[in-house]
Amino acid sequence: MFVMQLMTNVTTSSPRIAAPVYDPRLVRAAVAMNENDLPTAEPLLRSLLKDDPFDVRAIRLFAELAGRIGRYNDAENLLRRAIELAPQFTAARANLALVLYRTNRAPEALEELAKVTADDPDNAGHANLQAAAYGRIGEFDEALALYQQVLRQAPNQPRVWMSYGHMLKTVGRQAEGIAAYRKAIELLPVLGEAWWSLANLKTVKFSNDDIAAMQQALARTDLTAEDRWHLDFALGKAFEDRGEAEASFAHYAAGNELRRRRIPYRAEDATQNVNAAIAAFTPAVVAGLQGKGCTAPDPIFVLGMPRAGSTLVEQILSSHSQVEGTSELSDIGFLARSVEGYPEALSALDGDELRKLGEAYLSRTRVQRHTARPLFIDKMPNNWLHVPFIHAILPNARIIDARRHPLACCFSNFKQHFARGQGFSYSLDDMGRYYRDYVRAMAHFDQVLPGVVHRVIYERMVEQTEAEVRALLAHCGLPFEESCLAFHETERAVRTASSEQVRRPIFRDGTEAWKPFEQWLEPLRSVLGDVLEAYPDAPADFGTDIVVN
Repeated sequence: MFVMQLMTNVTTSSPRIAAPVYDPRLVRAAVAMNENDLPTAEPLLRSLLKDDPFDVRAIRLFAELAGRIGRYNDAENLLRRAIELAPQFTAARANLALVLYRTNRAPEALEELAKVTADDPDNAGHANLQAAAYGRIGEFDEALALYQQVLRQAPNQPRVWMSYGHMLKTVGRQAEGIAAYRKAIELLPVLGEAWWSLANLKTVKFSNDDIAAMQQALARTDLTAEDRWHLDFALGKAFEDRGEAEASFAHYAAGNELRRRRIPYRAEDATQNVNAAIAAFTPAVVAGLQGKGCTAPDPIFVLGMPRAGSTLVEQILSSHSQVEGTSELSDIGFLARSVEGYPEALSALDGDELRKLGEAYLSRTRVQRHTARPLFIDKMPNNWLHVPFIHAILPNARIIDARRHPLACCFSNFKQHFARGQGFSYSLDDMGRYYRDYVRAMAHFDQVLPGVVHRVIYERMVEQTEAEVRALLAHCGLPFEESCLAFHETERAVRTASSEQVRRPIFRDGTEAWKPFEQWLEPLRSVLGDVLEAYPDAPADFGTDIVVN
């Protein structure tokens, strides 16, 4: 996770940092961490810090351990402690910047990186992280310039070439992005993520030589798990493009199975979260929350399942002269979690507290806005669980639910490797349960907040584009503009997996892509049950039911 140069001395006023002799426990812990042997590293670090709680190197390494298991709050606290003890400990500050970046706090990360680069101006790794952070807040010109700077200093870094390719793809410079990915593969042929990045463009067709190279890499016994699952996803796409459904599904299944084993996802947790939302947001509670939040009409929330057409909806809306597209913003989830006892406790908040939450959202997202357009889009799909929260804190915000045929949507997720999150997507059973929970929650929200959510059915958008676009704009209070029908001509950065698809006219292929794989989708079909039969509506008994796991 972190920049690993644990034993490197740094300039500091603390003699503890400059000491040339290291505690053997620290050395053994560092070796264990490099081998990802966390159970060995943890007791060594605990023992060391019990004897010397001021050993900043041990604190820093313990922070890395916390980060690797997803305990970012602990990692941040430990790193801030290390910096408090040794303010010039540049490596710890760089680690803190990475934690802030990983927790979607790019502006704070950039503040720390400004101090880091002042102390260590020639470190290409710091510039690489700066570039990624600039990209996170939509400052793409700065990001691209930094990547170019890094590659001038270190032209043989395959992962930097890959990151550069990601940024080029985002801003629509596809040919240059492909070249950057190819350069990464030239330097490191087993770099699975670079192969998957090519596949994920959805427009690249792999050659026989490409497939042979990926198969050769996959056959290696020293391949990392991460490279292996990326190669499987890429080969799945390669064989799908060739119409070889059986070989394609085998690779998709292998990649998903390997990825699923590395993710601590429990389908029961999603069900319980929906149960809690249904129980908390009763008609009486929702009525009591009405009219108390921040009245600003700025946000348009596009939510629902991933791979359900949300990027298409965003691109259509962003083609309007009054709407700015941003990205998948994590701020609603963060603010909801900041309410102790959420969701039940939301009903206890008064109007001033709800208003402040709405204002906090606008403040946190301001860094993502780069035009004077009055409205902006937040297309975090997972915000569907927080619809009542959104309406309570921002009652004039528009909410769009992008929905797609269950089999088409779920199989599209199964084919997709996500850089982070979406742990439900690596199992057909988990995915079917998640889709059911999503439909169940939205049915309840439709009952308690009638007319608040506008639903865009992907297949209708494909078949009746102009009528659906007009209805979408009307819900957002926007006049019709022809540019919304020519959305593929709009030049803007798109950061999601559909980035290249929305730069083409609307197409029907996405509605049928699952059918060649139907014989392997029976587990998904079985779990979906009446949700599949009722689509595009919800089953009649959905909305108020509590599911017992």
